[in-house]
Amino acid sequence: MRAFLHLLLNTLFVSVINFTVWFAITFYTYLQTKSVFATGIIAGIFLVFTAASGIWFGSLVDHHKKKTMMQVSSLSSLVAYLCALAIYLAVDKAVFTDPTSPILWAFIVLLMIGVIIGNIRTIAMPTLVTILIPEAVRDKANGLVGSASGVSFLVTSALSGLLVAWNGMLGVLWLAVGILVFSIIHLWFVRVPEKGIVHVEGQESPSKKVDLKGTFRIVRQVPGLWALILFSTFNNFLGGVFMALMDAYGLELMSVQAWGLLWAVLSTGFIFGGLIIAKTGLGKNPLRTLLLVNVAMWSITILFPLQASVIMLAVGMLVYMYLIPYAEAAEQTILQRVVPLERQGRVFGFAQSVEQAASPLTAFAISPIAQFIFIPFMTTGAGVGMIGSWFGTGVNRGIALLFILAAVIGLTASLLALSSKYYRALSAKYQESKQTGEADAPGINRAAQEGLVT
Repeated sequence: MRAFLHLLLNTLFVSVINFTVWFAITFYTYLQTKSVFATGIIAGIFLVFTAASGIWFGSLVDHHKKKTMMQVSSLSSLVAYLCALAIYLAVDKAVFTDPTSPILWAFIVLLMIGVIIGNIRTIAMPTLVTILIPEAVRDKANGLVGSASGVSFLVTSALSGLLVAWNGMLGVLWLAVGILVFSIIHLWFVRVPEKGIVHVEGQESPSKKVDLKGTFRIVRQVPGLWALILFSTFNNFLGGVFMALMDAYGLELMSVQAWGLLWAVLSTGFIFGGLIIAKTGLGKNPLRTLLLVNVAMWSITILFPLQASVIMLAVGMLVYMYLIPYAEAAEQTILQRVVPLERQGRVFGFAQSVEQAASPLTAFAISPIAQFIFIPFMTTGAGVGMIGSWFGTGVNRGIALLFILAAVIGLTASLLALSSKYYRALSAKYQESKQTGEADAPGINRAAQEGLVT
């Protein structure tokens, strides 16, 4: 538990700075260029790279010690941020006002690479929960991971807005370098009881390849697991609308400082949600919890955009943030239960890649759709006369209309999933695995510490 808490603390610091860089470059680019299209492209870059790298990152986690890969992640991000800092110090800041500037996009891509390499940690942490935490309380440990993510959002939201308002990206970059250096030094002294690369006793050592075919076979063998991954993929397809446009929506309603501080307050919902999970768990059927949470989240996202109101946005997103840890912890708990440990890195990475694969399409497509169709529709087009009298008009109303349409589709999909045969099949498999312990490889915590290694 002590090692787990140290790893969680270290990951918290790194997540804070990675999210700060991501938020800050999105804020900075929008404020410099005033281009919704540019912020959508940033979201698209993030999601394309995340989808493309997830399976590879998962294989790295499976085939190396988890702590080693966390160190590699921090060091690689540090190099990327140092290169971006060198560009920022060397060029005239006027180049960052042009959304077509190659220097601007080189700068953005470097920062996104630094952020995305941090995803190695997001894959490694749930596998470390499996190794370090007994099965009976893993859902609660996953809740603590969710709370740490909430703290990182809280600090990030306030920090990124204030730093960008203060001196652009300079303070963000220097802070990123300092925190990553601290992370590397701290992690060096954390003792993780992992003497080798764990595999199931009696099985041959796995090949040190990505082995997509083997990972696909594991996913296919678990009844309903494909359906869960595809459901999350569809949700992320719709979620790409919010990722690409939420900052533009919020910045139309308030200043960048106020928007950053609001997100800091909203992130307390994430923290409290995770802490409550850590106290009470997820119930007997985490899959049912996941789907019911999705019903509630999509219902909320239908309501808050109905008016251009900071209060409605704040209340809706606060409840939304409170529920996110339930969805994330539920999916992690299910995978930790039904997938053998020696495959968890690749399955988590595979799920991340597949689930994120749809979002880049949305992020790239939705920005021009918003810019050239929905915003004009609610600014000078037919929407003004049709619904403008009660819905409102302007840029944020065009974005809000897109939010509502995406949420209606998401709510419908969640309700259908609750009544599907795949829901019943995966629920039964989870309960069966819990009773037999078949996915856990008995003694796996001891094996991790005593060295069943490849």
